[in-house]
Amino acid sequence: MPFGASTDRIGQFAVAEGGNQRSGKSVGWALLTKTILGHRGAVFAGVGAGLLWSAIRVVVPTLTGAAIDKDIANGWHPGSLLFYAGAILVLGALSSTCSGFRRYHAFKVAYAVETDLRQGMFANLQELDFKYHDNAQTGQLMARSATDLLQINQFCTMIPITIANFLTVVLVSIILLVIDWQLALLALCCLPFVNVAAKRFSNRLHPVAMSLQQELSTVSTVVEETVTGIRAVKGFGAEAGQHGHLSRRADRVFERIVELAAIRGRFQPLLDAIPAVSMVAVLAYGGILVIDHRIQVGQLVEFNLFITMLINPLRSIGQIIAQAQRAIASSERVSQVLEALPEVAERPNAAHLEPGPGEVRFERVSFSYSPGAPLILDALDLTVRAGESVAIVGATGSGKTTVARLIPRYYDVTGGRVILDGHDVRDLKMNELREAVAVVFEDTFLFTDTVAANIAFAEPASSLEAIQRAAALAGADGFIGELPEGYNTILGERGFSLSGGQRQRIALARAILANPRVLILDDATSSVDATKEHEIRDALTQVMRDRTTIVIAHRPATIALAQRVVLLDEGRIVATGTHDELRMNNARYREVLAQQAALTAAATPGQASALDEVAG
Repeated sequence: MPFGASTDRIGQFAVAEGGNQRSGKSVGWALLTKTILGHRGAVFAGVGAGLLWSAIRVVVPTLTGAAIDKDIANGWHPGSLLFYAGAILVLGALSSTCSGFRRYHAFKVAYAVETDLRQGMFANLQELDFKYHDNAQTGQLMARSATDLLQINQFCTMIPITIANFLTVVLVSIILLVIDWQLALLALCCLPFVNVAAKRFSNRLHPVAMSLQQELSTVSTVVEETVTGIRAVKGFGAEAGQHGHLSRRADRVFERIVELAAIRGRFQPLLDAIPAVSMVAVLAYGGILVIDHRIQVGQLVEFNLFITMLINPLRSIGQIIAQAQRAIASSERVSQVLEALPEVAERPNAAHLEPGPGEVRFERVSFSYSPGAPLILDALDLTVRAGESVAIVGATGSGKTTVARLIPRYYDVTGGRVILDGHDVRDLKMNELREAVAVVFEDTFLFTDTVAANIAFAEPASSLEAIQRAAALAGADGFIGELPEGYNTILGERGFSLSGGQRQRIALARAILANPRVLILDDATSSVDATKEHEIRDALTQVMRDRTTIVIAHRPATIALAQRVVLLDEGRIVATGTHDELRMNNARYREVLAQQAALTAAATPGQASALDEVAG
């Protein structure tokens, strides 16, 4: 489930600046706080170890000063000096032990937070509907689950250290005031200036950090699209263009990093200079106090050791603030995914889908992909009887694929209803609806896994016999047997080690194994060579027998498998009948088939079987 509600248009990944910056930062802090407190036990353990580490550290200068004043400046006392040396060694060992515990719990919390956010993002991305993923960029999403989570991880690692440093500053300040309040005020008077400078540093850093994370995501998008579309890049000889595109994006990342470095470069020297100025002032004024016998030499050494202890905490302020701003910026971007809500969601009181024959009805269905856009379907009425096979034919843009997408509720209708076995699909439980409706897409996606695992994707517990039977029905068993390891052959990314027709037949086998009551073939044979289409025609006939089937196709041989053909034109049904009836009596139908056949012939030169069949 989503982590919360968002009124932002979730498909847009640009983050508002200016007036919305404060609210964005608060969103980032809220997400960080909520997730970190989910592991409060480890947080408190790490902080506790850090506090003990700080407490031990502030004792060491006191022991050093006492050793100088009591056992060195006032005469040699080996026994007492040995005691102080031993105490310092013991405290050093305890400090190291506490440091180890602090580091362990810091990393534990950091990686637990990163794991929680990554799992939350993955879960919500699976919940989000097709419309979200139509608009979202894969590279942007990948950057959020990698680069942004890394920034959050690094910030969480610093939490115990930051708190320990803060406590160190507080304890050292108190001790300095106890030793000599005038000398302490001289040493600490610059701390308010550090606070003011840190606030200005933080305000300047946040928008630049946010911009850097956005630019890094854009680089990820360019890389992801180039690698995914490498065949198109190489096919058009566009390597130089893509390299230039990436170089421009990388230059922007470099500019943001340089800008961050410049901001830190102006702030960090101030933090380095303050302890040095304080130490010089303390040495000058402290020396006068020693000469006047107002304090002892050991106290002055102790005082300077305490000031030295302030150097690392003050220096770390810049690093902490910089990392915090990048973590907040990353949290804002992660929260955009975690808080996104699907527009197509299961209703609170969704009904169970009872067993049924698989009748599908479209009742005055209208649909557009975005508000104000032209209607893809306009008052469509269509009934597909249980066990009937219907082919939907139409020119490009007529709404064929949209019909297929509305039945399993990938999108919700703009008007009217889609009915499955007497139920409005919007009233059904989503997982039961999609188990009942299987879609074989034209653009087949296979996972980097074995052939058997890809076929059994929807039914992982299926036996090998069932997998082989489904492959045989899809006409895939023959070529699978010729693979190096048969059904145990690992397919490459997206299955590109196979031909387009082979990928489609494995996808068809996957749908057959799922045994849906409604099967939708969305141009599922488009990549099958026309000369080999007969190899799966008989298999399709067997699969479609007594099963409600909707065939979206442009090849006459595939269309002819359906018992009834529906001709769509501009989102409306303009003719129905068998393939032979429409080919003989409907000029618009012949025109659509001729157009599609021409496209097929142009895409596959030398294969004119479809054209010949239309002409016949």
